Amino acid sequence: MGFGSYDESEQKDQENDFDEDDGVTVHENTHEGKVSFDSDASQDELLDQLEEIKGSGEAEEE
Repeated sequence: MGFGSYDESEQKDQENDFDEDDGVTVHENTHEGKVSFDSDASQDELLDQLEEIKGSGEAEEE
């Protein structure tokens, strides 16, 4: 069973013309800051909503 010809000589001594400026900068979109929000709901109300969300997700999986 063949997968096509493979010539190792094609893999050796390849000249690559890459411009280093074309690379991806991993910190290009790094944001440092704070996120805040205001809510009139109490902590207990928010926890109840979280439990409802978790419960509805489990019902859909069954």
